[in-house]
Amino acid sequence: MANGSLSIKRSITVRAVVTPRWKEDAERELGNALAGSDGQLAQLEQEGQQLIDEIRRQSANPLDPRVQDQVASVQQQVAAKRAELEEQKRQILEQQRQVRELEMEQIVEQGQLESFCEVQVGDNLVEKLQAAVLVRDGVIEAIEGTL
Repeated sequence: MANGSLSIKRSITVRAVVTPRWKEDAERELGNALAGSDGQLAQLEQEGQQLIDEIRRQSANPLDPRVQDQVASVQQQVAAKRAELEEQKRQILEQQRQVRELEMEQIVEQGQLESFCEVQVGDNLVEKLQAAVLVRDGVIEAIEGTL
């Protein structure tokens, strides 16, 4: 920092131009996420039932209140996780709907990258922090701001 400059970390917004290829890729990713969510739900149900069966099998008296409490506890945990997974699934379905409604050539935010930049006395920090790249089908089309 002897020269009066400082290297800082900043986020760079990645914006994408909606194209047929972009929509296809986005829908494929969301479809895969949906399938993964369905798989997690099925696995949760199966593992929950196996655990309940095991608790009952290891018990001398399956009707014992302690056994019933253990079973109820497992069922509550499964129900809570199921609700969480179903909410994730609803969000994915909403994202799919939004992707389908996008117009061609529309610009959407796709994510963030991080980079470092040099700042020095007299620089406008707000301008230095506002950086973005615009991509079309993965190819950088424009760089906005000071990189």
